[in-house]
Amino acid sequence: MLAISTLVAVMLYSAAGFLQWQVMQGTRQQPRHFNQLLGVLGLCSHTLALYVVLHQPNGINLSLLSVGSLISWLVASIVLLSSLRQNIDNLFIGVFPMAAITALGTLVAGVADGKVYAGGVIAHILLSILAYSIFTIATIQAILLSRQISALKQHHTRGLVSSLPPLQTMERLLFEMVWTGLILLTASLVTGFIFFEDLFAQHLVHKTAFSMFAWCLYAILLFGRMKFGWRSNTAVRWSIASFITLALGFFGSKLVIEWLV
Repeated sequence: MLAISTLVAVMLYSAAGFLQWQVMQGTRQQPRHFNQLLGVLGLCSHTLALYVVLHQPNGINLSLLSVGSLISWLVASIVLLSSLRQNIDNLFIGVFPMAAITALGTLVAGVADGKVYAGGVIAHILLSILAYSIFTIATIQAILLSRQISALKQHHTRGLVSSLPPLQTMERLLFEMVWTGLILLTASLVTGFIFFEDLFAQHLVHKTAFSMFAWCLYAILLFGRMKFGWRSNTAVRWSIASFITLALGFFGSKLVIEWLV
């Protein structure tokens, strides 16, 4: 069941991402709901695969790859839901391949053993995953915004630019995502300090340090936006740098603990 559902999800995600790329390049014209349908079907298959991976007889499997797959699943879910009320379909180009790769990586690596977590710790983990998911979408949005700015400067009005919302809308969406992610990250850090008694003994100090540093970077970005009107390439650079810091804290720490130590 795991192999079949994962492979079906990978095929559907890949097809939806590729078709959306063709639509963005102007080489294919089709109803936008078709790619949404492919994405929803891929998400359903991914959901089944993820359930099998996460729920183990001895607890919940929160290994590096399974959490990566969970985050990509959540990102795909948020983007698909958001696409119902606004045209952000070009995010499919980054989101669906990412979901396909993480799902396939979990299948190839095999299922790890589970672990029992207390209720407060689970709340912290869920908030962290939500925050990472929102910031992932914000980063993809920032990359698209960067390409849009570059294309407009070169007076290229076809392809990418013609298929994206106006520049002001793209910037507004980016900062809305950053605000949402920062609120979730703040809640994640607070619950982490409450429910983890010894960060050093549990090898969480590096993750916490990187997460707090990323929080500061995102907060500076939002302050710069409100105080100095930061926008365009400045917002893109700060968004990407902040996400890299956050990713190093989460995935870097898990990589070291699970595979190198």
